[in-house]
Amino acid sequence: MDFEVGFLGGGNMARALAGGLSRKLSPEKIHVFDRHPEKLAKLRADFGLAVHESLGDWVTKLDLLVLAVKPQGMKAALEPVVPLLNPAGAALSIAAGIEAESLRGWLKGYPVMRAMPNTPAMIGEGMTGISCIQEEYAPQELEMLKRIFLSCGKAELVDERLMDAVVCASGSSPAFAYMFIEALADSAVRCGMPRKQAYVFAAQAVKGAAAMVLETGEHPGILKDKVCSPAGTTIEGVAALEEYGMRNAVLKASEAVYKKCTRI
Repeated sequence: MDFEVGFLGGGNMARALAGGLSRKLSPEKIHVFDRHPEKLAKLRADFGLAVHESLGDWVTKLDLLVLAVKPQGMKAALEPVVPLLNPAGAALSIAAGIEAESLRGWLKGYPVMRAMPNTPAMIGEGMTGISCIQEEYAPQELEMLKRIFLSCGKAELVDERLMDAVVCASGSSPAFAYMFIEALADSAVRCGMPRKQAYVFAAQAVKGAAAMVLETGEHPGILKDKVCSPAGTTIEGVAALEEYGMRNAVLKASEAVYKKCTRI
């Protein structure tokens, strides 16, 4: 990939995306700006990225500027950036809850897209939802965008009205999955398994189950039924999960995420 990309902000999501991208793009063509030197030092040490504690000429040569600032601080962070933007480039926001219309206003009409990646992008297993008005971009720009996110996992175009739903489905949900893995490992430890081994068993089981959904294309409920033998151990566990409200807990968690997006 022959282009340069910059990140406005060096937090966890920017780190995940820049780290994943560094496996496909020359690290010196990936720029990160942040006010915290310790974050920049780690990004440079871990991935060899070009890091900056101040804005400057490096911004003007970017083909794509990724807006990785927290939503509450986005408007103020963009003000000094606008005069430096490459007229031939574009911006991409990975901030939750800020509509493209607002971003275009703050960027004085500069082309801007929205995306919601997740932290597994760092290991090439991310899931990203992308929204943009495709007619506003040249084919090579859309190809560049596609290649960026496919280098970090899977990506799909969605209508902007669904971007908050993407936060629920894949943006925040890795945290929920980690909690499930942790709880599952705790249950194995309770039964006598060493903790380190329990994490391996639990994590691989979740990874394998997810792969089955993606690779077979079967409904998750059908795959669940195939594990549940009549009067067997698994159906007893499923009954307990239903009794204690697993589905409702997940629905409520996603509802909380969605409501937070709409309040930003």
